[in-house]
Amino acid sequence: MVSAEINIEIAYALPQKQTLLSLAVAVETTVEEAIRQSGVLDMHPEIDFDKVNKVGIWSRACKLSSPLKEGDRIEIYRALIADPKEVRKRRAAKAKEEGRADKVTGGRVNARRASETAADT
Repeated sequence: MVSAEINIEIAYALPQKQTLLSLAVAVETTVEEAIRQSGVLDMHPEIDFDKVNKVGIWSRACKLSSPLKEGDRIEIYRALIADPKEVRKRRAAKAKEEGRADKVTGGRVNARRASETAADT
C-alpha cells in the first residue's frame, strides 16, 4: 500500500547563502521529521534547535512537532544578533542628543515650537 504524499519546502538563509529545498513527504510528517529527511542539517551543521534556531511555517512560529499540510514552507530562523528593542532605544537616544528628536516626547522636533523657544531665550 502506497501512502499519500504532500509537497513542501524548507528554507534556511544565511547572509551569504540561501537554501530552499522542495520535497515530498508522507501526509502525517511533522516539521522536525521533514527537516531531518531534507538533508538541510547535513548542509548546515550549525543549525541547533535546542539552543539557537526556531522554526515556522509561512512566517508563523510553530513547534517541531507540528503536522504539515500540502504546500507548507518550513522556515528555519537564525538567532537575532541584536535585541530590536535595545537598538531602537539607542537610536532614539542618539536622535535626542543630535537634536533630531524632542527631548520630552521623543517625537520629531516641531520646527515652529523650537524657533519660538529659541526666540524666548
